[in-house]
Amino acid sequence: MARTLTDAKPGDRVRIRRLLPGGGPIRQRLLDMGITRGCELLVERKAPLGDPVEVAVKGCHLAIRKTEAAFIEIDE
Repeated sequence: MARTLTDAKPGDRVRIRRLLPGGGPIRQRLLDMGITRGCELLVERKAPLGDPVEVAVKGCHLAIRKTEAAFIEIDE
């Protein structure tokens, strides 16, 4: 089973395998923020209920909603 960004824990350094299809405008928004295939990111922290997830990618800190993080398939 494929892991998504919602499965990652704070402190994990992961590489993006792909953006899952079906996201539509969400997928485009993620691409605009620099979240692309092969990009490495660090999961900084998660809110108590898991929404949002703060990640560091390409020198920037981003807060990503749980629904958006579900479209990001990752490798460890």
